[in-house]
Amino acid sequence: MSDRLTSGPRYEAARTIWNGAVSRRPLAVLRCAGAADVQAGVRAAREDGLPLSVRGGGHDWAGRALVDGGLTLDLSPMRQVSVDPATAVATVAGGATSADVAAAAQRAGLVAVTGTAGSVGMAGLTLGGGYGPLSGRFGLAADNLLSADVVLADGTLVTVDEEHDPELLWALRGGGGNFGVVTTMRIRLHAVPAILAGMIMFRFDVLPDLEESLLRGPDELTVQAGFITAPTGEPVLFAAPTWCGDPEVGMKALHRLTELGEPLTAQVGPTTMPDQLAQIDAMFPAGRHVEIGARTVTALDPEVRQILLDAANATTSPLSAISLHSLHGAAARVPADATAFRNRTPHLMVETIAVWEPGDPAEDQHRAWVRGTDRLPGGYPNLLGPEDTARTAAAFGPNGERLLAAKKRYDPDLVFHAPGAL
Repeated sequence: MSDRLTSGPRYEAARTIWNGAVSRRPLAVLRCAGAADVQAGVRAAREDGLPLSVRGGGHDWAGRALVDGGLTLDLSPMRQVSVDPATAVATVAGGATSADVAAAAQRAGLVAVTGTAGSVGMAGLTLGGGYGPLSGRFGLAADNLLSADVVLADGTLVTVDEEHDPELLWALRGGGGNFGVVTTMRIRLHAVPAILAGMIMFRFDVLPDLEESLLRGPDELTVQAGFITAPTGEPVLFAAPTWCGDPEVGMKALHRLTELGEPLTAQVGPTTMPDQLAQIDAMFPAGRHVEIGARTVTALDPEVRQILLDAANATTSPLSAISLHSLHGAAARVPADATAFRNRTPHLMVETIAVWEPGDPAEDQHRAWVRGTDRLPGGYPNLLGPEDTARTAAAFGPNGERLLAAKKRYDPDLVFHAPGAL
């Protein structure tokens, strides 16, 4: 049964999301227990003329899970995940996190294609594309979406797959949560011999040598790289490889990464996806203040390297980071028009993450630091801010016209506004 909150401690908890800088106050938060509650909420918002937002994991840095003076549909009570080992398919409720899905898959001896953080909502990640540590072998999270139950703007509930309304399924695979509320989705899982991962830290001069592993490595190897502040207080270059395949071959591949330069630290070995996601959650806990920029580059050429190094050297908070997410291998072999997510050229998504503690007087400096990478091209719609409309349109490219047609068909009154949407 749904629970409508308008004030009090439970209301305050419901409007508290990952980015502590977001202070929006919905008129009401409807905590949904199932699809029927979502349907009722969508219809009520329309009848009352209220703006509507949908909260899954609540991890969108721009806070679009909440809407001032409107109705927020809170799907966080809907976190059920069931796995059919025979078909390697997971049925995932709309409020489940990546950690929920990874844990359920692990119990069945399988892995799920998630992002890098466990606290991210699985539905939101998938609808926006979903770079992650297994993407080189199994594609983006969106590529593993098989079907979905969706509450449309008129409150009706539909099930979409390759045979039933394939156009809406196409739009959901990377077009953002802009067409309805996904209350359940079914995703493909995978069996792998082993997961090997770790963290290697270098001095900055190793950056050019990482390009081959980031963009042209074997499918089984996906490397996330970037810049963080070491415990010594100095910025360092990191490489975080994930291998999903034969463990003997994988250890050799990870060892070759350590030979790119003289590592400051190097810890690699067997792990599980739940443990790997938990480590990132520990690095970026909820409640801190955050601003994020997202750009895309196809090479670490001298100009790109200089922009990244300048930003790394100018960081204004020891909690901030620059992360390079790789799209290569299987994710790059999907045709550009096969899903709404269009950018299938091997590339790096550059995520500039400013993080600071509440009350930090240098907030404006931290936000300005993010803009230091604005000279880079492109962008990832799932992480672009609400003012980055031109970059969002450019990222979808020719797929944008088809997405706008889908929007007109499924949500002509513009009920839904979501990250990664045109």
